[in-house]
Amino acid sequence: MKRIAIAIDGPAAAGKSTIAKIVAKKLGYVYIDTGAMYRSVTWYALHQGVDCQDEKKVCALVPDIHIELKENGMVLCNHQDVTKEIRLDDVTKNVSYIASYRDVRLAMVDLQRKMAESVSVVMDGRDIGTYVLPNAEVKIFQVATVHERAKRRYLENLEKGIACNLEEIEQDLIRRDNIDSSRAFAPLRPAEDSILLDTSNMSINEVVKAVISIIEKKLGELEWV
Repeated sequence: MKRIAIAIDGPAAAGKSTIAKIVAKKLGYVYIDTGAMYRSVTWYALHQGVDCQDEKKVCALVPDIHIELKENGMVLCNHQDVTKEIRLDDVTKNVSYIASYRDVRLAMVDLQRKMAESVSVVMDGRDIGTYVLPNAEVKIFQVATVHERAKRRYLENLEKGIACNLEEIEQDLIRRDNIDSSRAFAPLRPAEDSILLDTSNMSINEVVKAVISIIEKKLGELEWV
């Protein structure tokens, strides 16, 4: 059977990873969290004491970084488990800078494409449908209002025991949206053939059902199922 690629793009905290992970499990596909990869680079730069807004110094680190995404969700950076560390506030505040650097993106995209060569995947990110996997069979652009996204991130942080402020999260998301959508290389934008899904007023289960329905309909049209 032909390998299938599902691309789910959208802004920060739109719930892409949560949905992509569940959908991949239901379909028996491999889930690839591209955000975790950029977060790993960010963590490594911070760990090395490098200014994340210094593109030249950050890009010089890239050849030294080895990232592994395990099936159980564990993220390894140079063989160190950084699953929790890459979700901390310092990483979150700096990852959009790191992800905007051309050399970083080229290295990560090469790795992401290799991951999708041999298996069916659900991959989420900012530029999956437009740049990483432009020939993906299904492309979804998942959005929600900035207030709803901030609320979700706020509750998620509280569950993890991370102290945070809702208003600060909302302002940070606005800042990240601007960086992600205005960067020169592979900016955040919907692919021309993507399907827009506004999840502002939807539960996780409702979004999962909607995404699977979109996938089944699209693959049916392509005669893969």
